Amino acid sequence: MDLRSTIHETDDIFAAQELFHGRGWTDGLPVVPPTEAAVRTCLEDVALPPDHVVGVEPVRARAITAEKVAVNAVMAGCLPAHFPVVVTALSAMLREEFTLHGATASTGGCAIFIVVNGDVRRELGMDGTFNALGNSDRASAVIGRAIRLCLINLFDVRPGGIDRSTLGHPGKFSFCVAEDEEGSPWEPLATARGVPKGASAVTVMAAGAPRQIMNEWTTDPDEILETFAAEIRANMRQYSIWPGHYVVIVPRQLRQHLAAAGCSREDACRRIHERARIHRREWADVGKADVVRDRGDKEYRALPDPDHLLLVAAGGPAGGFGAVIPPWFGGRSRAVTLPVGACVDCGPPVAG
Repeated sequence: MDLRSTIHETDDIFAAQELFHGRGWTDGLPVVPPTEAAVRTCLEDVALPPDHVVGVEPVRARAITAEKVAVNAVMAGCLPAHFPVVVTALSAMLREEFTLHGATASTGGCAIFIVVNGDVRRELGMDGTFNALGNSDRASAVIGRAIRLCLINLFDVRPGGIDRSTLGHPGKFSFCVAEDEEGSPWEPLATARGVPKGASAVTVMAAGAPRQIMNEWTTDPDEILETFAAEIRANMRQYSIWPGHYVVIVPRQLRQHLAAAGCSREDACRRIHERARIHRREWADVGKADVVRDRGDKEYRALPDPDHLLLVAAGGPAGGFGAVIPPWFGGRSRAVTLPVGACVDCGPPVAG
């Protein structure tokens, strides 16, 4: 199989770093030089020819080939075994309902949040427990980073160019988590979103920065879930009132309390859906009185329905510290879940 990417020769690895930094091909961190052998190995691992079109960006009609994705995956530090997850995540992002161009060009500064489910987590050594939203393990770090480098180099999403973020957030380096399925009483997120039980899958969402919560003073499900709902309401007051997907990260300590009380995944999503709502007049409490006008009694829900809540089991075994991850811009972008190995032209995603 012939590769079409231009080959650059440098004196040593340090010169290679300067070449990539000078061309604006990195995220500011050192990269792994994408040698021809390394790129070929990635492609062989998924049995894709270099010119296979992973997907087409809907707004600019830009076709993304497997070779170009492999180049960026190697740069991010991916091993060949990581590559199928990277390809699946990118395929999901290229679905029209994800609205990739809008999410990556917005001043809102969102990142691509990735949740991995299924056996592929164990095969890659992914760990959804300690420091789950930080540098938890190699695979999570490099898979998330590969997606960012693809955005930079394949879609020109660079700060000050297409990326118009006012602030952004650290998730723009890498924002990937494996669900702690072994420590959860609930079915995995991907299964809840329609992927066959036991199949490996990836869920992607255009997401804001995590908002950490803590409740270690109760075992009552309503009180625990109210803490999450209150944080969602705070986001609606201070950032965006529009409904869409929200992620709720529930650590093991709180999951155990919920399970002991007989609270299922569906129960938790329903209860948060019912509580996560505000009236427009509440904007006046946070300095936005001018936009309340005569619609103060209008009620807004954070979630159109309970299924829009992406409940993720992750976090260390001790500590009642959870997180809420808000959407980029309400329903402008929809989370997408795909089985690992699905391609962009293989039919509709299993969930929207």
